[in-house]
Amino acid sequence: MMKKYLIYISLLAAPLFWGQNKVTEKSAYQQNLTLSEKENEAMAFDADIRLSDAETALDKKIFQLRKQFLNETEKHKIALYNSSFNEIKPLIENSKLFEILQTMPKGGLLHTHSGGITDVKWIISAARKYKECYVYDQKDNDQFIFGQLAFFEKGKVPSGFVSLDQKLISNPEFEKQLQELLTLKRDNLCSYTDYWIEFEKRFKRINLLLPYRPFFKEYYLKGFQDLIKANVQHVEIRYIFDELYDFQHGKYPLKTSITDLQDILKEVHQSDPQFTLKLIYSSFKFLDNESVGKQLEKAFEMKKEFPDMITGFDLVADEAAGHNIGFFEKSWAELNALNKKYGVEMPLFLHAGESNSVLNKNVLDVALLNNKRIGHGLNLIYFPNTMEQIRKQDKLVEVSPISNQVLGYVSDLRNHPARVLLSNGIQCSISSDDPSVYGYTGLSYDFWVALVYWELDVKALKKLVFNSIQYSSLSENEKKKSTAYLNQQWNDFVQKTNQKLN
Repeated sequence: MMKKYLIYISLLAAPLFWGQNKVTEKSAYQQNLTLSEKENEAMAFDADIRLSDAETALDKKIFQLRKQFLNETEKHKIALYNSSFNEIKPLIENSKLFEILQTMPKGGLLHTHSGGITDVKWIISAARKYKECYVYDQKDNDQFIFGQLAFFEKGKVPSGFVSLDQKLISNPEFEKQLQELLTLKRDNLCSYTDYWIEFEKRFKRINLLLPYRPFFKEYYLKGFQDLIKANVQHVEIRYIFDELYDFQHGKYPLKTSITDLQDILKEVHQSDPQFTLKLIYSSFKFLDNESVGKQLEKAFEMKKEFPDMITGFDLVADEAAGHNIGFFEKSWAELNALNKKYGVEMPLFLHAGESNSVLNKNVLDVALLNNKRIGHGLNLIYFPNTMEQIRKQDKLVEVSPISNQVLGYVSDLRNHPARVLLSNGIQCSISSDDPSVYGYTGLSYDFWVALVYWELDVKALKKLVFNSIQYSSLSENEKKKSTAYLNQQWNDFVQKTNQKLN
């Protein structure tokens, strides 16, 4: 009887023992899963960030706001992920997240271009005040294109140009048409447009406005004021140098644009003393080696005279159409000699990898050169060894998500290559590239896109913002001052936003 009883006990107890083993196995599995998660997090670009209690509280609130926003878009069957920036712009502007991001300090804007920073509506309004401003209203030809704006002396106006003010008075609808001609929109992700051709036309339509000295001063003052309003405290412009002129004195020396910008900064500093500016001397990828060599030497001359303003050198234009970076090897080889000749260093801030093709290997070049930051770097993810080099070299990638979508490199922004870069420890910052060309100003739209599409948290936002000062070309002393100001602004933003969302 006792033997039979023991058999029953053993049979009944067996499932209990098996269950314990299962629990143990599950626990080991969960431990390994947690370890794997932590190891991946440790590789991310923001692994060094530790949030305060206030920041953690804000993180939870922003997470809920993002979740609510996505639920609403799904409820109303809004094709968020299959829509262009232009299609969802009103949706962005009406969101609570955008309201928050507008008040968020952005740090620095490290990637933008002369000619792309100021609202096109303002450009038209400001230009028409000059009686010497004209618009070309005929069909495109080899010299001018429809909607091109320019300043001319009376009696020296080329055929086809008419007074801008008179044109707008006689045809008020033309103002809206002109706005469209100055703005590049990707209305539908599936439509075909040669975006780079259209993109370059937008710049051609205003490139005769900017060298006119009176307008130049107005333009940059407005541009800096727009950035300050957007809570940007530092800007670095890829600057194409041109001789300024007016009709009283003719052309001014090339350096006049720098001295004028310094004067504009003094005016800005009366109300916003923390705002800073640096210029990256820029030339074009489609030039030959001799021309780029001359431009590089001119950049050294300018930097020697204005070491606090000129910080480096870049080549711009469509990477698919221009020469690759290696084509200019002869020019890069001269850098050390030019450093010694002029007594200043000229780091590179090259555009590279603004492409979807593995055949574009410009990112390989920037890993070998004295290149401080990478403009765009979209196809860096196709070169894993170079990506690891860039990570070890601690070079920053300047990411411009909206620009990348408008120019056709990314459609669904959830699939933006920057997500891969961030998770693999590549340091990045958020930039707007040419916001006025894309129909907006500031940096809030680009941060909104990054937050919503890339599922960022406050830790990632903070890292992106502070990266823009840490990897800027400010001097070490300037960085200390700028970081101290940014810390103050950030903490104030966290406190006020928490109170607002309570």
